[in-house]
Amino acid sequence: MASQHATQVVLASRPTTARAGLENFRVETIPMPVPEAGQVLLRIDTLSLDPYMRGRMSDAKSYAKPAELGQPMPGESVATVLESHSTDLQPGDVVLAQAGWRSHAALPAAGLKKLALDGIQASAYLGVLGMPGFTAWSGLEVIGKPKAGETLVVGAATGPVGSLVGQLARHAGLRAVGIAGGPKKCAYLLDELGFSAAIDHRSPDFAEQLQAACPDGIDIYFENIGGAVWNAVVPLLNQYARVPVCGLMAQQSGKLQHDSSTDYLAATMRAVLTRSLQIRGFINYEFTAQYFDAFLRDVSALLRAGKIKHLEDVTVGLDNAPQAFLNMIDGRNFGKVLIQVASS
Repeated sequence: MASQHATQVVLASRPTTARAGLENFRVETIPMPVPEAGQVLLRIDTLSLDPYMRGRMSDAKSYAKPAELGQPMPGESVATVLESHSTDLQPGDVVLAQAGWRSHAALPAAGLKKLALDGIQASAYLGVLGMPGFTAWSGLEVIGKPKAGETLVVGAATGPVGSLVGQLARHAGLRAVGIAGGPKKCAYLLDELGFSAAIDHRSPDFAEQLQAACPDGIDIYFENIGGAVWNAVVPLLNQYARVPVCGLMAQQSGKLQHDSSTDYLAATMRAVLTRSLQIRGFINYEFTAQYFDAFLRDVSALLRAGKIKHLEDVTVGLDNAPQAFLNMIDGRNFGKVLIQVASS
């Protein structure tokens, strides 16, 4: 083995601000892990960075256990088996692993998923065919219940969840309206992904533009943002509109972008009552047992047929993961955020 050391990024302190900062992370050099019986030694090739990780940095009560201080940040990776003490996996096998922000890990083989790539790049299983993709598919299909001819609006529409939501809606015969930050992202939604309209949430007349793009109202709003975007959406929701809620990036970044003296909850609850709205928060794993196989079948077929496009925003080097993560929280990414950990 070329190196006897590994690298990891640990949670050094819990954030005291909504955004978090570089001071909350620490990069460490540690001895190379040694696999025990039933374990394999993994080289982490690609690490996925996702918004949920901001919640794990807090010790507030949530749906998942917080990250531990002094321990590697949680995260899913594509990894290659270097050494195996298990008959289930062999050196050279490529697997999905909950290995965290590390360059190498010794993990039980039983908890790893071997990838049969079949012409699909491995990193796709961290994005369009992974957790973000399943979040998009399950939220849309199970909660959104799309019907041809309806209007769907999705926030953070160039991200790995939003971009797939819009493309799946378009394939199902809906009008897909995307909300994104900046002209470049909006142009991508229109020119590359085939959205019917794209609105820049940074525009001073954002609410007016959104209303003009949805002349027949909104039947499905896939919520990824919250804040000012939600406030603009609520008046446009149709009777019996469905709202899958999978993220609140405005709250996570600390950029609520509205007057906190105004009671927006009252307006929301009145709309829920008078228009019989269905607002359903969800975590994708709620649907895994029943729906994951259908998702993988449907989306992998569309991907192989060239009917689904996906972007990857790749940063090289595990040391750069903290800054890449903060950039993502600020909305500076363009596509699925990945860290290329291994140099080869």
